[in-house]
Amino acid sequence: MTRPPTAAQRRVIDAADPVTGRLRGTESQLAALVKRGLAFRHPRPPHDHFLTPAGHRIRESDPEVTEPAAAAAVATTTSDSTTTSNSTTTTGVFAARIGGEETTAGAGPARTREVHSAWQGLLELRRMTNPDGSVERPCGWERTHLVQAAALALEAAGHRPAGRDAEGYRVRVTPQPEAVAVRDPDGEALRACAGTLERAGWQVSEHKEPRTGASYLLASPRRT
Repeated sequence: MTRPPTAAQRRVIDAADPVTGRLRGTESQLAALVKRGLAFRHPRPPHDHFLTPAGHRIRESDPEVTEPAAAAAVATTTSDSTTTSNSTTTTGVFAARIGGEETTAGAGPARTREVHSAWQGLLELRRMTNPDGSVERPCGWERTHLVQAAALALEAAGHRPAGRDAEGYRVRVTPQPEAVAVRDPDGEALRACAGTLERAGWQVSEHKEPRTGASYLLASPRRT
């Protein structure tokens, strides 16, 4: 089981900039946080350190949280400073919900906080990796993780993913390059998904299935 951060590490995390997650500390302190997946070092000068989504979740958690809960939070990280994939796994790794998963773990306020932290981490990744520092436009990570990125934007905005016995959005790959399909049997909900993706920096168009006439969205990350 992964150990929670030490008291000294927790103080560094708690002192991070509340908006950007920028960290201040000694080289050894920052290196230790990087090693544990709670921070990343920006590749461009001045090589500042920032919290990963896992680091943000540690900061937002109760300082007196039990070791198992803290370990689960530490587990939710990857080396590229944001963590999304197709479903929420039993190992505690955060994943955006693409809709239609067989099983989903976590719900309620805890899930809401987790999704919010992941979205804030993605916005920070945009700021750090887009040449102009824009957070209004998707970044390179999103172009290589289209389904996960679109699903995170939808879940973070409060849209309901489809479940085994419930209707909601479903995000899927398409044969078209840099495009995902978003489906929801509720026309009003589908239009709301379109608005959310557009505000998140995606180009969206509505289409109809040739055989069924059902509406769906094609969404691609904007480049400009």
